[in-house]
Amino acid sequence: MNLSINSTFELNNGVKIPVLGFGTWGLDGKKAINTTTWAIETGYRLIDTAFIYGNEVEVGKAIRASDVPREKIFITTKVWQTDMRYQKTFKSFERSLKNLNVDYIDLFLIHWPRKRRLETWRAMEKIYEEGKIKAIGVSNFTVSHLEEILSNSEIIPVVNQVELSPFLYQKDLLDFCRQNKIQLEAYAPLTRAIKLNNLVLKEVSDKYKKNPAQILLRWALQHHIIAIPKSSSKEHIRENANIFNFKIKKSDMKRLDNLDEGFRAVEDPIFD
Repeated sequence: MNLSINSTFELNNGVKIPVLGFGTWGLDGKKAINTTTWAIETGYRLIDTAFIYGNEVEVGKAIRASDVPREKIFITTKVWQTDMRYQKTFKSFERSLKNLNVDYIDLFLIHWPRKRRLETWRAMEKIYEEGKIKAIGVSNFTVSHLEEILSNSEIIPVVNQVELSPFLYQKDLLDFCRQNKIQLEAYAPLTRAIKLNNLVLKEVSDKYKKNPAQILLRWALQHHIIAIPKSSSKEHIRENANIFNFKIKKSDMKRLDNLDEGFRAVEDPIFD
């Protein structure tokens, strides 16, 4: 699999999504503008935000101020759990559209699988059918959540965005998503830096002359998983994109796979 920062994966509705994205959780104000700008300048074309992050306006400003045409940038945002009702979902979408100051959103996700998720999904299906969104998906959904959607909906989610790393491999979820043509997307792929000093990870990073964060991101891509690392450092944003000039061997991928210990840097999804 020869990948570059310009590479894409094809979603189940034919839309192409960049293999590497920039996450903006925890970034606000000028920091959100600056980091998004640095990411775009580095070559990132997938920008991930959410209403609850409080930075849609700033992310939109950075995108519009860049030299990159809007159609070349893939914008993801999400409906928050307090807006998870049929009519409120439409209002949530329009608010995000206004905040970002764009004509359409590439990917709209249910942020957490809380109550009223099915009526929220029906509203998202309608927005999608009206052509205001290129694709719709979910975030933090377990296999049970996905089975519920698949049994009660017309449209299959294109993406399930979840916390995922070698330390939280979620192999059963990955296999289920592959079987149902749902693209898995990893947030907190760097474990929020908590596991970067792991001995095995450091041994693998030394072998390939890459830092532990780069190994974690490359691991995700080689499993055909989109990674959306976040950083407020220009240097780290650039380093995180420098993962396309090497490939981890199968034996080392297995070593990384075996690091799975169910570790979560973010809360565990709750089934309501």
